[in-house]
Amino acid sequence: MVLFPDDLHVPRRLRRVMRKGTFHVTLDRDFAGVIRECAKSANRGHEGTWITDHMIHAYEALHRAGYAHSVEAWHDGRLAGGLYGVSLGAVFFGESMFYHIPDASKVAFITLMHWLMERGVRLIDCQVRTGHLARFGAVDIPRKDFLSLLVRLRLRRGPAPGRWDMNNPEQDPVL
Repeated sequence: MVLFPDDLHVPRRLRRVMRKGTFHVTLDRDFAGVIRECAKSANRGHEGTWITDHMIHAYEALHRAGYAHSVEAWHDGRLAGGLYGVSLGAVFFGESMFYHIPDASKVAFITLMHWLMERGVRLIDCQVRTGHLARFGAVDIPRKDFLSLLVRLRLRRGPAPGRWDMNNPEQDPVL
């Protein structure tokens, strides 16, 4: 399942939530907190999670190298939801998301999509089909088409490696 940013659909109810300003969204402020909350969330009701301690350490190394990133939604100064993934060229590979307050991860996701679109990202790898992502416009594509897109887009210009910051003018799109 992938999302082409130009096909992003934001439900009317979620647009209202975003306008209210219930959540303050940041980038790369608490990568460790986000990945650990995702691991806890993925483990609820299951015997295990793919987000093991070994995977957490590997993604934290990718974060320090500037390739793995987190998006945090804060409410009253507390982490309410978020997601993390890996950025290469004009592709963002979404890994996992969580929420403690309804709509927190959705607001983080939509905010990230707009930020990525402004910086030339043309493909979001959602990996697993969910109704949640389909409502935002994500679609299934054949594996061969996905691989073809990766060959082209991973070398195109996207957000530069390094720490992301919503308020950093150096990361503003080139017009």
